[in-house]
Formats: sequence, C-alpha cells, structure tokens
Amino acid sequence: MAGITQLTRAGVYLARLDPAKGAEVGKLRPVVVLTDQTLLDVSPPLAFVCPLSGQSEAEFQALHVSLPARDSLKVKSYAQVEHCRAISIRRLQSERLAKLEIDEMNEIIRRLHRLVGW
Repeated sequence: MAGITQLTRAGVYLARLDPAKGAEVGKLRPVVVLTDQTLLDVSPPLAFVCPLSGQSEAEFQALHVSLPARDSLKVKSYAQVEHCRAISIRRLQSERLAKLEIDEMNEIIRRLHRLVGW
C-alpha cells in the first residue's frame, strides 16, 4: 500500500491488477473500494473493489455504472461490476484519486446484487 495513509469506502485508487487470467481486467487501473468503512478502519489485508474502465460495451450496460470525471479521475469512467473482487491492499498504488457519491455507490451495489441474483 505504497504511501496510502487510510483507505476510505467509495474512494477511487490506482491498483495493479496484473497478472490477469482469462477475461479478468488487468494492468494499472482505478478501482472503487467497496469494503465497509468499519472493516477498513482495522487495516485489513484485503479490500473488495470494483475496477473502473474508460469503456463500456453494450452487452454489459445492465452491470456497468457510468461515473463522471472528478478530482484526479480525469476521464468519464465505468464501474465494471462483473469484475468486482477482493485484492490485497498491497496492490493499491496511489493516494485517493476521487470519492464517489452515495447514490453512485448505491447503484454499484444494486448492480452487484443483480449480478449475484439477490
């Protein structure tokens, strides 16, 4: 967790997602931290994240959440809910780039529920 002082829920950070396997997203890319703040406050070794991408394909529109550029997140991005996963916090490479609004987080969680059949 190079230089990160405290993780925040809804925070956007750069994460090194390589090595990727099969259809997994990889490379250095922004992710949104979905882990509850109470858990983050005890410095867990893992965080549950949702990768962001600058592109969204039509067949995934039911799962992707559009996010406007803000702060140090310089381009419109899409939360790729189908790629949510737990990662080691040691994969995180930056201080927080941006923070999502509560309605954006709620929409990601709604789409995650859709993905798992909730």
